[in-house]
Amino acid sequence: MTDAATDATGVTEERPGGRRTRLVRGPGLLVVWLYGVMSVGAVSRSVYQIATEYDRAPLAYSLSAVAAVVYAFITYTLVRGGEAARRAALVCCAAELVGVLVVGTWTLADPSAFPDATVWSDYGMGYLFIPVLLPVTGTLWLRKARR
Repeated sequence: MTDAATDATGVTEERPGGRRTRLVRGPGLLVVWLYGVMSVGAVSRSVYQIATEYDRAPLAYSLSAVAAVVYAFITYTLVRGGEAARRAALVCCAAELVGVLVVGTWTLADPSAFPDATVWSDYGMGYLFIPVLLPVTGTLWLRKARR
């Protein structure tokens, strides 16, 4: 097994027989922590709302469940590490940003379609706009971590 070199960002280079790229270090630790918090919040919210009030706002609660899956997957890939995981997280961050922008715009343009808020409503205003800021931050950090 060969050693892996670590650069200043805490990224461990992947080499044949070596370790995976370590993504949870330095600024990446904050990104992973925020994705973990958002995962717990979105999963808790969507499970409760789907179990108890689904008939009230099925679209909103289903979209919150989608957000929960996206957050959980990104958290998993960042913790797992490796170049393939980094690329998967990068794609998911882009998809998350598109989702936040589409749902955020939709909730403003047609509020009657959403009798209750989703995680991504009003661009994540109910979550201090973290849902719109996190994928941008995550994407920038993941692109830097590639180097």
